[in-house]
Amino acid sequence: MAKKMELLRGTLDMLILKTVALAPMHGYGISQRLKQISREVLDVRQGSLYPALHRLETEGLVRAEWVDSDTGHKARYYSITRAGRKRLAGEAADWEALSGAIALVLRAVE
Repeated sequence: MAKKMELLRGTLDMLILKTVALAPMHGYGISQRLKQISREVLDVRQGSLYPALHRLETEGLVRAEWVDSDTGHKARYYSITRAGRKRLAGEAADWEALSGAIALVLRAVE
């Protein structure tokens, strides 16, 4: 898909929480995982990703720790907290309801 889609406001936090709920990972890994899972549609840039990660950490939804990587450098790994799991569950349910309602409108026959 040549055209990249912009994320709707508020969805990036939910996508990050879902990604780190699967496994703790560093920022670049989160970006690559989102791109992979979305079949190259979502391309989250550092300028959006890291402020979102910082915000989620400040809110207590993710925690970060420095870990030695395979390359010998330290990388900051993010993992979801209990509060993050709770927020993710609520936001995912809201998203399912909203996207379902939008799909109904788009499929409406005149």
